Amino acid sequence: MHRFMRAIGFSTLTDRKRLRDLLTDVIMNADQRSYTINQEEVMLGEFCRNFADSVGIAVCGAFDDDDRFVYDYYYPYLTGSGITSYEDVSVERHAAKDSYAGVCDDVKVGISLIFYLRNRIPYVKAQSAGLLPVRGTTLTLSALSVSGSIMLPIQKDEEQKQKVQRDSVNRRNLLAAARKGDEDAIETLTLEDMDMYSTISRKIQKEDIFSLVDTYFMPYGVECDQYSVLGEIVGMRMVTNEITEEKIYILTICCNELTFDVCINIIDLFGEPQVGRRFKGVIWLQGHINFPEEMA
Repeated sequence: MHRFMRAIGFSTLTDRKRLRDLLTDVIMNADQRSYTINQEEVMLGEFCRNFADSVGIAVCGAFDDDDRFVYDYYYPYLTGSGITSYEDVSVERHAAKDSYAGVCDDVKVGISLIFYLRNRIPYVKAQSAGLLPVRGTTLTLSALSVSGSIMLPIQKDEEQKQKVQRDSVNRRNLLAAARKGDEDAIETLTLEDMDMYSTISRKIQKEDIFSLVDTYFMPYGVECDQYSVLGEIVGMRMVTNEITEEKIYILTICCNELTFDVCINIIDLFGEPQVGRRFKGVIWLQGHINFPEEMA
């Protein structure tokens, strides 16, 4: 059973027969169907059905010689909103099955973002047509969570907010220069990190860590597409799973200057979410590559 099924409102789904019936329903009553032929001349298929607004299950597989669909795997998803990053993305196939991981090097985060690719069919189409790498794409990230809590924000006046924005712009410029081999930028970043470490080490003796750290985005565990995040809630809404009637929060959070949606079951969220407060939790990161219109 997929661990993150509970995030989209299937917290009580534990029976294999019920799961098979659910996946059959997704295939038969799909809201979206996608097909393509890969480089091995195999017809791939993907069936997606929403069980709440922007929230659903995708069933993936291939067609055999008798044109019968053979189920391979499934996963729950959240369709994100907006554009998270304008950086180029590279994609690699997973070893065990015909699914894909994407990698995005966004200077705002400081690490390589690894995510589960949601729209594999357009990517396979581009791959089969020899159009890779595709430039000029954008990326929409979304995430599922099965454990989260709500934290109060750090109080800042207008002058402090402007200083944070200036420092952020300066750091992005330094990171961009460091990537190009600028030794002065590398030295400046190193000194800034040392000063930050010294300051936090001194203050943490008397202050709570979450009053010092406003937001973070860190790898979590051994799976490369799972992260521990702390970000400000900039939007929120509640939806209901039409099958189980479980309530689901869809939170739009800003984390290390990345804005993306997080889906979490109301029973797995500790605290009352509100715009301006912070979400802290472990997420499974998904990504949708927005290809140019001529490839859509």
